[in-house]
Amino acid sequence: MIQKEKDIKVDKQEEPTTSGEFIFSNNDRYKGEYYLNENGVIQRHGFGTHTTSSGIVYSGCWKKDKMNGKGQLRYPSGATYEGEFNDNHYEGQGVYTWPEGCAYKGSFSGSKLQGNGTFSDIHRQNWIGQFHFKAAPGLRFILNL
Repeated sequence: MIQKEKDIKVDKQEEPTTSGEFIFSNNDRYKGEYYLNENGVIQRHGFGTHTTSSGIVYSGCWKKDKMNGKGQLRYPSGATYEGEFNDNHYEGQGVYTWPEGCAYKGSFSGSKLQGNGTFSDIHRQNWIGQFHFKAAPGLRFILNL
């Protein structure tokens, strides 16, 4: 489970955050910190959990109504992503796990595998190398003896 970040900074022009629980018109739910922007509109900001009506759950840091900072995104299929977010995208270091148990741990950019990482297949064999979205030329198998 993602721990609440202690030092969420709020821009000076924003009002301090407060906590609450909301149900949106599409039946999505949010429980956590938020603030009212200059137009009086509620924006998720700080730490909170958003659950969509389709069962997707994000728990983590928000900034100006977008997933920003560390968090965990769980899909109804059983797939998960835990790591860093920037403007609603997987960005930086993280771990994506597929429902069948395969996992990628490494760098992400624009919600895509990008850079150095390790892929563990369904047999728990590990592969290391450079990833470029769906391509991974030159992967090396890590032999565990």
